[in-house]
Amino acid sequence: MADETKTFVENVRAQLEKSKSQLQEIEALAKGRASQAVNDAVNGLKKKSQEIDKKYQGLKTSADTKVKAEIQADLEKFNVTLGQVAAKLKTPAPSK
Repeated sequence: MADETKTFVENVRAQLEKSKSQLQEIEALAKGRASQAVNDAVNGLKKKSQEIDKKYQGLKTSADTKVKAEIQADLEKFNVTLGQVAAKLKTPAPSK
C-alpha cells in the first residue's frame, strides 16, 4: 500500500472511531427521551456509519481516488448530521 493511501486509511479509521464514539453518546442521550424524528435520525446515522465502514474496508485493498473522495465526502456529511442531532438532544425541550 502506498504511503499516501496508508496515511489516508489511517486518517479515515481515526475519523470513523471518533464518529462511532459520538454516535454511541448520542444514542445514550436519545434513549427513552427523544422524539421519533430524533430516533429516526439516529437510526439513519447508524445505517450511514455502516455504509461508510463498508467503503472503508474496500479502501484497504484499493488506491482508487474516487473511492477516497466518496469516503471523505460521506464522512463530512455524517459528521455534520451527527453534530446536528447532538445539538438537538442537548437543547432542553421547551416547557409546556
